[in-house]
Amino acid sequence: MSYTLNVVAVSGSLHAPSKTTALVRAILDALERELSIEVHLIELSRVGREFSGALRRDELSAAAEADLQRIEGADLLIVASPVYRASFTGLFKHVFDFVEQYSLVDKPVLLAATGGSDRHALILEHQFRPLFSFFQALTLPLGVYAKDSEFTDYRVTNAELSDRIDQAIRRGLPLVRASLPANLSADSAAIVW
Repeated sequence: MSYTLNVVAVSGSLHAPSKTTALVRAILDALERELSIEVHLIELSRVGREFSGALRRDELSAAAEADLQRIEGADLLIVASPVYRASFTGLFKHVFDFVEQYSLVDKPVLLAATGGSDRHALILEHQFRPLFSFFQALTLPLGVYAKDSEFTDYRVTNAELSDRIDQAIRRGLPLVRASLPANLSADSAAIVW
């Protein structure tokens, strides 16, 4: 019997097509080469309006509530945003403002971001890690930052970026495995590695 990992990815880009969403898809593709996964991708460029007018969670649409429940119930989160004014997009933060405070405790989270140059790479450390630390989530050791020049036609085309994605996944897999329920993490045969 194999276990399929429930992966929820959130792309905080407000545009489609998007390099941020392309990065998320490349991470998911690399993860799928390592694990049996079921994926739900939340693209804020498509569903952001479901969140943008609400001030409280009980004001959200059924679709937005369903996405929040997916985030809270994931085995692994992949979160990404373009750098926007030295941080993630406001809508990305707004979505996570609705996430229940203790729903992400010990949940593994792979951090990713895109920006114009390497000068913005510390967004992972200065913006993402503090946000997910508030939730007591388990941010994986390596995040993935990608600059614009590493994409062609909204596809990852840089070999070094692909290598960084693979390395982030390899370094994170032991923590993902350790975060699973005890009956699964103890039985390595249950997880398709």
